[in-house]
Amino acid sequence: MNELRNRGVEDILLAVVDGLKGFPDAITAVFPETAVQTCIVHLLRHSLDFVSYKDRKPVAAALKGIYRALDAEAGRAALAAFEEGLWGRRYPAIGQSWRRAWNEVVPFYAFHADVRRILYTTNAIEALNAKLRRAVRARGHFPTDDAAMKLLFLVLKRAEKDWKMPPREWCMAKAQFAMLFGQRFTRAMAA
Repeated sequence: MNELRNRGVEDILLAVVDGLKGFPDAITAVFPETAVQTCIVHLLRHSLDFVSYKDRKPVAAALKGIYRALDAEAGRAALAAFEEGLWGRRYPAIGQSWRRAWNEVVPFYAFHADVRRILYTTNAIEALNAKLRRAVRARGHFPTDDAAMKLLFLVLKRAEKDWKMPPREWCMAKAQFAMLFGQRFTRAMAA
């Protein structure tokens, strides 16, 4: 995070993280106003790690009530209902893991359901990282750092062709960001 600050990043409005221990603290240490949110998909995957294969679909369906709740209070009530229900009693570790991550789940509820679809996962970033790793692994080693940078540049240029249009919810997301983050957002858009 200090490296990002040194490279000119002045502010981070919202960071979606995948559960890496200490990362939320590292972000807020350098950018204290950042809203840190956990990747809901990673939290779901982690929850399903506790579940037997035959129970995965119904447990995943039961968890939808938590992350599709209207606001944080409704989400907290849905989590309590899940914990008291059949699946919560059978798999108590799921409720405990959601409660441990709850401070990073709450920012998610500030957004409209359409915008949440953009923010609930880091999968797009992970897919891009996978393309970069695959290219480097296929080559194995590089004669110079410049050769490695050129390969990564070409992979990014090819990946960019797949990015035809931004999500249609992006205009709504910008409007909500402007309301939630105020001048911090308008300053970033002006830059």
